[in-house]
Amino acid sequence: MAKNTKKPWQGRFSKKTHNFVEFFTSSIHFDKRLYLYDIEGSKAHSMMLNKIGILSDKELKKILTALKKVEKKIESGKMVWKNSLEDIHMHIENELIELIGDTAKKIHTGRSRNDQVATDMKLYVRDETTAVYENIITLQKTLIQLAEKYHKSIVPGFTHMQIAQPITFGFILMAWFFMLERDKSRFLDSYIRLNSSPLGAAALSGTSYKIDRKYTAKLLQFDNVTDNALDSVSDRDFIIEFISNSSLLMSHLSRFSEEIIVWCSTMYNFVSLDDKICTGSSIMPQKKNPDVLELIRGKTGTVYGQLVNILTIMKAQSFAYNRDNQEDKPALFNCADTIDMCLQAMNLCLENLKLNEDVTKAAAEKGFSTATDYADYLVKKGVPFRDAHEIVGKTVGYAINKKLNLDQLTLKEFQNISPLTDTDVFKFLNVEGSVSNKMSIGGASFNEVMKQIKKAKKIISTYEKI
Repeated sequence: MAKNTKKPWQGRFSKKTHNFVEFFTSSIHFDKRLYLYDIEGSKAHSMMLNKIGILSDKELKKILTALKKVEKKIESGKMVWKNSLEDIHMHIENELIELIGDTAKKIHTGRSRNDQVATDMKLYVRDETTAVYENIITLQKTLIQLAEKYHKSIVPGFTHMQIAQPITFGFILMAWFFMLERDKSRFLDSYIRLNSSPLGAAALSGTSYKIDRKYTAKLLQFDNVTDNALDSVSDRDFIIEFISNSSLLMSHLSRFSEEIIVWCSTMYNFVSLDDKICTGSSIMPQKKNPDVLELIRGKTGTVYGQLVNILTIMKAQSFAYNRDNQEDKPALFNCADTIDMCLQAMNLCLENLKLNEDVTKAAAEKGFSTATDYADYLVKKGVPFRDAHEIVGKTVGYAINKKLNLDQLTLKEFQNISPLTDTDVFKFLNVEGSVSNKMSIGGASFNEVMKQIKKAKKIISTYEKI
């Protein structure tokens, strides 16, 4: 059979497309990764055309068999990609025509590349959303394991990068868990809006054929069909939402990375990372660098950039389809690849992290971290909080002059500033007592952290796959 070299739109044109224009307008070098989704969409559309009588049973069988051959050819690496065929849709259609001739030409009945690409992209984003969702859960499981291990390990809590109050490492890890839970819920929420089929919207106004859109939606495991053909082919909200959700997720991963980078520095030495996830310096032999975490922090900007990219692409587009939308794919693919790698990288780092408990406890004891506990103590004795705040400030100033911590002052020294202070104050002036006293819901006490861990375990055990 002769090679088919015709473009599907060339009937209107009298001149051959300029080579540079073919190169400039081609998207096959990046959209070829959509081949499986394009084939699945074509299978569903062909089965629907058979159902409504446009394709015979024999023709459907030929098409499905040919599509399977095309899939195998692509997966084996034997497909020759050509700029002249523009995109993955034309490559697959061209292969089908070469395999089964005119029968293949019927497959485009009742659809356009406009609804075809929208369908492919939704199928792709649906799979990527599921992958991100599952990767977040894996990371959350690692956080739970670490939180259980370190739920009584004292570390300093910071505000303004200054030691504020003692907390536990398990408490910090649970903070990370619940941040990721919000990320997970955002992806799940957007999945609900994403999962409606645009197939059958055709170019922008639907089709005169009596197609069964609900049938193809069911075959492709969409929950329903889109309501308006014009909106169906124009909509890229699902891509914007995916990249937006990814941007917020990356901001969280970047913040986690920043904390660990600081903590594993020589100046802090709060945590140690296993050698197998660190790198060294080409000139300084003593160096052990947390490059994986630094790259997560850096790649956050890459994802942010893709959010600006897709928003800019869409901001002034007239309805329905415009070629600008070809550029939505590099933005989406880059984002999806980046967050997939970063979630795996963060999980690997946490699996190979060790808390230096003696160092963190000693650090938590510095900086008068239990001063607020003393103020709370005075309030319970009937002192208005603002007055208690002033009393404690004076006491801290006195301790600084004496070069002592609060728990090193004598009862008489306390009483010289506030006679209401008694011996029971010393229960709250050590870091263990301070942490144990944070018993409000969501607090840092050992019991409250265990409640958070228990809730986290329940969340993970009852999550529904999407």
